[in-house]
Amino acid sequence: MSAESTASRGVPNERRFHDWRGSRPFWGGLFTMIGGLPIAYFPYADLRLGNMTIAMATTGGAGALIIGVLLVTLGLTMWLQPIVRVFAGVAAIVLALVSIPVSNLGGFFIGFTLALVGGGLSVAWAPAPEVEETAGSAERAGIEAAMGEHKYDGPPSGPEGDEGVDAALPLTVPEQRAGEEPDPLTGPGAQATETTIDANGGRNSAG
Repeated sequence: MSAESTASRGVPNERRFHDWRGSRPFWGGLFTMIGGLPIAYFPYADLRLGNMTIAMATTGGAGALIIGVLLVTLGLTMWLQPIVRVFAGVAAIVLALVSIPVSNLGGFFIGFTLALVGGGLSVAWAPAPEVEETAGSAERAGIEAAMGEHKYDGPPSGPEGDEGVDAALPLTVPEQRAGEEPDPLTGPGAQATETTIDANGGRNSAG
């Protein structure tokens, strides 16, 4: 199974046909094939009016049939082999001009006009520029878009933020009981003297 068929398995049919039509001169091939039908048909057609039969056949009946078949073939070539679209378009224009003296004025100018327009569209058609976008870049773009929608603005300020918590919960100082003297080492107003440092160092070393 080819990689193209595997990749297009989940694509809808409408989208698949749209992509296929956009990768080739679709309308040029369609007009060319439709133009070849009246060119090949009118020389062999019979018009009956009651008991009277009017034949539109001419001496160029075989040539008209060949021109019609070639136009249909060129239209299919534009669809199936778009790389030769310029050659197919020029050949369709030449055959449309040749059909004027050969096939009843180019199928009464119906087939001539359609084949001429189809050949011109095929020559003028050009493929669209390819957009190189991998699955990784598309996923990265989606993540960046999601992050842009949910951008982090930092902690909220006010009574619900950290500042509000600090303001609502002030630091408490242990109260001094009645009849107790403040400890010169750990109580309020204690200063870091050499004696205090030596005492703390002694406690730490003893511990």
